[in-house]
Amino acid sequence: MIIKCLLSAPILFAFTSVNAMQYQVVEMQQQRFDVIQVQQLNQLELFLKNPQTNQYYQKFSHIEKQLPACAQLKFAMNAGMYHADFQAVGLYVEKGKQKTKLNEATGGGNFFMQPNGVLAWNTQRAVVQNTAEYKLHGFKALYATQSGPMLLYKNQINPRFLPNSTSLKIRNAVGIKEQKLYFVISQQPVSFYQLAQFFKDKLNISDALYLDGSISSLYVAESNRNDHYFKLGPIVAVVDRTRCTN
Repeated sequence: MIIKCLLSAPILFAFTSVNAMQYQVVEMQQQRFDVIQVQQLNQLELFLKNPQTNQYYQKFSHIEKQLPACAQLKFAMNAGMYHADFQAVGLYVEKGKQKTKLNEATGGGNFFMQPNGVLAWNTQRAVVQNTAEYKLHGFKALYATQSGPMLLYKNQINPRFLPNSTSLKIRNAVGIKEQKLYFVISQQPVSFYQLAQFFKDKLNISDALYLDGSISSLYVAESNRNDHYFKLGPIVAVVDRTRCTN
């Protein structure tokens, strides 16, 4: 979204990308979700602007083109809300450098629906925390992106969500369990409540953060999926650089 200021079902398809991630399509209550489990944080990065051109990437293909020949883009997803000029609305940290500060303002729209939160990680640890918790703990982030609202916090679905909501969109989000990050995008339009319920009841995750809706996009190299319909702000990606030498 551009900011202007169910329970048990079989896995339908799964494969593992060597050492870095697992990709699955999971069904719950006749809804299908693409689930990417990332377990190697040293291959997970955020992208917003091309440092050589100072232009916003906006597309997965633009990231892929600027990678060295030895590197491979394995997975990518939109990762947070942005202004009309593609600047991140909230906290954005890339390679240890804070580009945009933590946003504690109030306002309308999904980003400001409380509690909102932060996805952050370094090479040792990842966190998905609400904004107040993240500020309090002072996590040393190598990468961080702020979004909102929190879908789940301490195993509770956000009380602002309506179980019978008719606001249905393709949506994506991220959750954390046992230091593995789970990036999820729905294949059909879903409500906030349905997406939160999927994390809670199907993935057994207790903390999950909404990333966006309507523009939600996914890239998975091994399934040849490359959504290119929308121009994106922050993008999270798994990049395999194991063949690269310093």
